Amino acid sequence: AALSTLEASGLMAELQQRLSDEPELAAAYLKAHEAYLADRAELEKRTGEVPEITGISAGGMPVRVKCLHALAGHALAAGPGVNPIGDLALDVISQLKEPINYGNIPGCTYCSPEIASVGMTEKAAKEAGYEIKVGKFPFSASGKAQAGGTSEGFVKVIFDAKYGEWLGAHFIGANVTEMISEVVVARNLETTGHEIIKSIHPHPTMSEAVMEAVAMAYGEVIHL
Repeated sequence: AALSTLEASGLMAELQQRLSDEPELAAAYLKAHEAYLADRAELEKRTGEVPEITGISAGGMPVRVKCLHALAGHALAAGPGVNPIGDLALDVISQLKEPINYGNIPGCTYCSPEIASVGMTEKAAKEAGYEIKVGKFPFSASGKAQAGGTSEGFVKVIFDAKYGEWLGAHFIGANVTEMISEVVVARNLETTGHEIIKSIHPHPTMSEAVMEAVAMAYGEVIHL
């Protein structure tokens, strides 16, 4: 099953570590947990199945997340009659000749607001010995988010201060799972923060918050 595959690969432990390192991510997971409990009975009534994940906690409280959570290419779907997409993904991955950089695979949670992250947390970067630059841009300062009534959340980025390597990013907000790819591609291309700042992002958009957060990390933000 996909769940056992996830546990064996150590990704369950990685998710738990992210929740421990980032209190705001933990809070978002707790909100997703509350939403899960609210519609669990209806889901069971309609389908007879309630696929869920156990063994995860946030803020000391156990969390169960519906099968829509995807981390590192594995759909977490545990339960009778649910397609173990994670195992299928592993079969496809095993046929690839290029080695996969597992440190650059995004984790996305489809709740409200959504959660997306890739790379190191701020705590992990510090523990690894990096001197870091951190930028955080709230969606409350985004014109597009304000106009759309989706001003909850933020974009947080972490860079190596010495060489400019993009170490990690964490997003919470509406449609942020659509935005994390910019970070994945940039990290894959070894893009620095300066290149992100100099790349024109359309305005007003939710995604320009990525550039704003990077500018914040380098002391160049002007919209806060």
